[in-house]
Amino acid sequence: MIKKILENFKIASLNAMQLAAIEAAKKSANLVLLSPTGSGKTLAFLLPVLSRLKADKTEVQALILVPSRELALQIEQVFKLMNTGFKVNCFYGGHLTKTEKNNLSHPPAVLVGTPGRVAFHLRHENFGTGGIHTLILDEFDKALEFGFKEDMSYIIGQLKKVNHRILTSATAMGEIPSFTGIKNPVELNFLNSASPTTAGLKVKYIRAADADKLQILFALICKLQNKPTLVFCNHREAVERIGQLLSDKGLAYGIFHGGMEQEDRERALIKFRNGSHRLLVTTDLASRGLDIPEIEAVVHYQLPATQDIFTHRNGRTARMNAAGTSYLLLSAADHMPPFIGETPGAEVLPEKPVLPGKSPWRTLFIAAGKKEKINKMDIVGMLLQKGKLAKEELGLVEVLDHASYVAVRADKIEKVVDLIRNEKIKNKKVRIEISW
Repeated sequence: MIKKILENFKIASLNAMQLAAIEAAKKSANLVLLSPTGSGKTLAFLLPVLSRLKADKTEVQALILVPSRELALQIEQVFKLMNTGFKVNCFYGGHLTKTEKNNLSHPPAVLVGTPGRVAFHLRHENFGTGGIHTLILDEFDKALEFGFKEDMSYIIGQLKKVNHRILTSATAMGEIPSFTGIKNPVELNFLNSASPTTAGLKVKYIRAADADKLQILFALICKLQNKPTLVFCNHREAVERIGQLLSDKGLAYGIFHGGMEQEDRERALIKFRNGSHRLLVTTDLASRGLDIPEIEAVVHYQLPATQDIFTHRNGRTARMNAAGTSYLLLSAADHMPPFIGETPGAEVLPEKPVLPGKSPWRTLFIAAGKKEKINKMDIVGMLLQKGKLAKEELGLVEVLDHASYVAVRADKIEKVVDLIRNEKIKNKKVRIEISW
């Protein structure tokens, strides 16, 4: 089974952390797994979960609690890619509770959710807990930081049959709270081990001197050109301020922070994943638990307050043996944070910045998704046949519950929209337009 799963993920073998977690989960009912962001913790706990699922059971068997909707969706996607034959659903704030309740009429074997939403369904008795034998607390430190202690305590108090617990964290934990039910755990600590998250990482700095820090950021973005880049800020206001600058310069970009509507956050991530935007400006909300691969540069527009935050931000790049660069932007008054260690090298910026070229991709929006019984093949077939696209002119296709997004070559997208504007999918007329 594991060999087939690895083939689905196109990886040759599990890493040392994953192998150690699987072995420890076999021998202990309580496991605490400490490992950096991007090191593969999701597979490390999903494989032990899979080994405990029974095909003849019709109840929820494993509950995975996560601090964010993005992480819930990512875990659901990973489990589906494993192609196990077991049903999985994920629940989170901003998602229709009616849709989730309908899904629970045929309970999934694996339920992934944010504490607030899972607690909601428990209080409304929308699913039973008698069949739940496995509990995963993923990114537990982040869940506590986000204020989910009360909801998690309530949920875990309802789980009377759980006999296997795994807690994961990307930061070192002190005492494990008693409400988790985790007693005398086996602890695996891979936080300081040589890992793909840092092996290929370079750290550089730029000091703004008397110049406007925004202009220094703009010059760096111009130097990076179209490398996939995350710009981290400590506050939403800074994200919006940078966004205004980029708009004024005519650059394509996305923004991502907790004050945005879920739909807008989702769209920003999709456009970043599919290459329509090569630049995402964000708070630390995007430092963990998001499916945004192949980041070549991380820019700390505002300095991280702690070493943990610095590590998590940097963990978005230099992953899986790839190379990446982390840039620290310092004002004239800023001091190099003490946790940086060896002083990084200075980055030299061009005197006359040259705007990056436009992305070769743009995003097509289709107002229908899984709940309308539409899948990727329906969309691909329509775009190739009716839209007259060649395969290489079609990029990433993402199908959500009630919407779909497709990357299309920028020089073809307007013609495609004209060709398919009045087409039907599954005999249904749906709205199709360029996503701005």
